[in-house]
Amino acid sequence: MGIHADPPHIAVIAIPDIPMIQSGDDLPEIIFERARAAGVSLEDGDVIVVTQKIVSKAEGRSVRLSEVEPSPEAIELAALVCKDPRFVEVVLRESHGVMAMRPDLLVVENRLGIICANAGIDRSNIEQAGDDVTLMLLPQDPDASARSIRERLGMLSGKRLAVLIIDTLGRPFREGVMGMAIGVAGMEPLMDVRGQSDLFGYVMERTIINRADEIAAAASMLMGQTSARLPVVIVRGASYPSGPGSARSILREPGKDMFRPKGYVWPGKRS
Repeated sequence: MGIHADPPHIAVIAIPDIPMIQSGDDLPEIIFERARAAGVSLEDGDVIVVTQKIVSKAEGRSVRLSEVEPSPEAIELAALVCKDPRFVEVVLRESHGVMAMRPDLLVVENRLGIICANAGIDRSNIEQAGDDVTLMLLPQDPDASARSIRERLGMLSGKRLAVLIIDTLGRPFREGVMGMAIGVAGMEPLMDVRGQSDLFGYVMERTIINRADEIAAAASMLMGQTSARLPVVIVRGASYPSGPGSARSILREPGKDMFRPKGYVWPGKRS
């Protein structure tokens, strides 16, 4: 009788009972302790996937609309897109410029270089105080945040890990949002398979796989987008190129982007 090996598989494991994160919380400590309490051990090669929201909360990256004074520029733009001028002011502060707009939508190049709606700013899953509105901004430097989490989790667990900070973003020509990596540590986000052969000997000439976004999308399915309360997920068994990594390497250079508008429709004055 032959020995049958288990088929290849990837495990996606949520760490339960992550509390509501507050500014100043020790996020790696909370992740490690919650995993241990649930009987989930970290293993070499695990990718720890963390939502942007709890990283931003821990880093205090929030702003209250009542504390925002809109500029004349924000007031003018808000009238065009039918948004609160204070919200538009925050978006402009976090952006290089507006790429496209319509009523109720601003697509910008944010200060991280990501093309997204409203600079990645939102108010979902954020505790609100009365009638005031608290907005959550993206981390100041998601790559640095990922490196910090990875270093501390590595010290606590003694394991070789990778960390992704992810957000849900839309994509051109496709409906719906999905999880994508905005911060990377411990892995190279892109897997270059140029020069490798397929099943029939055809040599790949241009194929580069975005492994970070693939892992982010897998984790995002388990995390959910509304009331699931599963902001930290372990992806185990995924192959990826090891290395220091950076989410900035995912961004396509403007000169290579055939679909980027030529310049901003609303010039960035804050960058």
